[in-house]
Amino acid sequence: MIGITCYGAYVPRLRLSRAAAAQANAWANPALLAQARGERSMANWDEDSLTMAVEAARDALAGRGTDGIGALYFGSTTHPFADRQTGLQGAEVAAALDLSESISSADLGGAQKAGTAALIAALDRAAAGRPGEALVVAAEHRRARPGSAQELQYGDAAAAFTVGGSEVIAEFLGSHSVSVDFVDHYRATGQEFDYIWEERWLRDEAFQKWVPAAVKAGLEKMAIAPGSIDHFVLAEPVAKLAALVAKRCGITDTAIADSLLGVVGHAGSAHAPLMLAAVLQKAQPGQTIVVVGFGQGCDVLAFRTTAALGELPARNGVAGSLKRRKEEKNYPKFLSFNETLALEKGLRGEANPQTALSAMYRNRRMLSGLVGGSCTKCGTAQFPPADICVNPSCHHQGPMQPYRFADEAARIKTWSADWLTYTPDPPAHYGMVEFERGGRFVADITDWDLGKVEVGQPVRMVFRVRGRDAQRGMVRYFWKAAPLAGTGEH
Repeated sequence: MIGITCYGAYVPRLRLSRAAAAQANAWANPALLAQARGERSMANWDEDSLTMAVEAARDALAGRGTDGIGALYFGSTTHPFADRQTGLQGAEVAAALDLSESISSADLGGAQKAGTAALIAALDRAAAGRPGEALVVAAEHRRARPGSAQELQYGDAAAAFTVGGSEVIAEFLGSHSVSVDFVDHYRATGQEFDYIWEERWLRDEAFQKWVPAAVKAGLEKMAIAPGSIDHFVLAEPVAKLAALVAKRCGITDTAIADSLLGVVGHAGSAHAPLMLAAVLQKAQPGQTIVVVGFGQGCDVLAFRTTAALGELPARNGVAGSLKRRKEEKNYPKFLSFNETLALEKGLRGEANPQTALSAMYRNRRMLSGLVGGSCTKCGTAQFPPADICVNPSCHHQGPMQPYRFADEAARIKTWSADWLTYTPDPPAHYGMVEFERGGRFVADITDWDLGKVEVGQPVRMVFRVRGRDAQRGMVRYFWKAAPLAGTGEH
């Protein structure tokens, strides 16, 4: 038996009020007011598809080791880099998770079904008997032209799964794919925003014709009766398309999964995986799940949940991410975070140091994986690693045992809120973070509301954008301290 062995998800804390965005643009496009209901997920300024992929993967891997991961597949149409794809994006996710460097990694993109394509690739790998599990991540951080309908419709999110042949929570029943050069939207190389064709064309040609035909062919191929489907997952770009397809295929209305459009928006290639993660979080053993990924064709995948699903330890998942939210009504702030509005940075914002690629490579495990050291004599942990133990009763000299701090409990030892240092979201919060087992360093503090930071508060380390070198097109990543759910937040 092969299939999904665990799942995880991540939706950013910030949620842009659609009403606030629509009202800000109503003077030019009053039609937006018709889409002013609900909210969409909004990435913080230091988040992108890569950092969200890391968070979803950490959720999926919670409570288990990573030694058994043999491959990583990363699906997205918004990878931070156009080149160095497997060298940075898939491998950077692996490095942030401190996976073995001997694993294979691949990035998939170019269509909105990149997330389901990555999942199929992982399942095919497992079916071929390749050693180790595969980690699949899908994440999206799409930008839209200010004042457009897409700005309200899109959403930022990520999902992750491990795929293997043991302790399977959702058995893989099969898949069916079609490739169609159906251009409902596109983004040319070098362009910032998608070009969108009319919605009627999307509905009438795709979701009334060849998408239902693909689903019917897939169900027939896998010998699944439409009426036996318990959860029908279709990543619809706009509302009510899943119901249209379900009706044409004989799938019951009660089986249609929550589209999440009203609370997240459409997360592009990550949306079908995100919906699947949400379904797995509430599904019962013995249920049939059909997943449809759409974009220049479609992928149809089927799973049947097993008894192992009920034994899987609880994780944050989609439900946990949706509970941890902060409404954002500041529309210019949203534009600034998405770099569609260029604010004055001031003199301090002009510093643009070049990234030392050789130093980044030599210290990659410390920088990407937050790996410090543990004294081989007394066990004292410290960050960064050194050749002399900091324990005053030890001071042992010699190489240390690698020790990962990313998942260790930590607290704020000291902190500052700096209004002079440039940051896209002032003030710049930073301070000394101390880990319970030992080790401390000065870290940036993110996702914290002004006036909520206090000495002694518990934090968790998160992988975020440290800075962007616009001159050279480089993005620098490192770990920051974020509040635990319910602390330091409104």
